[in-house]
Amino acid sequence: MGSTRTVFATVEDKATLRKRLRAARKEHAASLPESMRGLVFRHPPAALIEMIPADAVIGLYRAMPGEAPATAYTQFFYERGHTVALPRIGRLDEPMQFHLHTDPLGESDLVEGTMRILQPADDAPKIAPDVLLMPLVGFTERGERLGQGGGFYDRWLADHPATIAIGMAWDCQLVEALPIEDHDQPLSAVVTPTRFYGPF
Repeated sequence: MGSTRTVFATVEDKATLRKRLRAARKEHAASLPESMRGLVFRHPPAALIEMIPADAVIGLYRAMPGEAPATAYTQFFYERGHTVALPRIGRLDEPMQFHLHTDPLGESDLVEGTMRILQPADDAPKIAPDVLLMPLVGFTERGERLGQGGGFYDRWLADHPATIAIGMAWDCQLVEALPIEDHDQPLSAVVTPTRFYGPF
């Protein structure tokens, strides 16, 4: 699968970028043959694995439609003996918290959340990841990230500055520039189906 880059001649506002990149992401994900969907993001590249301490707690996510899938990575790190956690959002005006994910293979410990995404139940133990693999809408080769717009990940990373933050994306989500604001948190690396960017 060849690498593609979305290029914008000028830095557009975030709302415009999100609209364009979400459409490109959705179109790209939908264009993948069913046989290929099971292969992408199946195994983390060696460069990513080298960034992760042996005893690290790893935070991942359940992908929304169009996002880079993280389920296989969750299962991979769980089977390697890592403690894994998933985000839980109670209300949209509340901070995101990470809770222990005890069954990455069967997902029997997950419930449908606020945005109809599977997440840990509210009584699952809270835990702070040392390494966080997260979705994104757009990214640059310098590790800048454009998120969904809710600010959940930026706020969490600002409160946990020692976290190794790794973005997961399709190649078509790469852009040359993003409108970065003071509250936007940089990534430590980005992984796509064809490239590994970083560590930054």
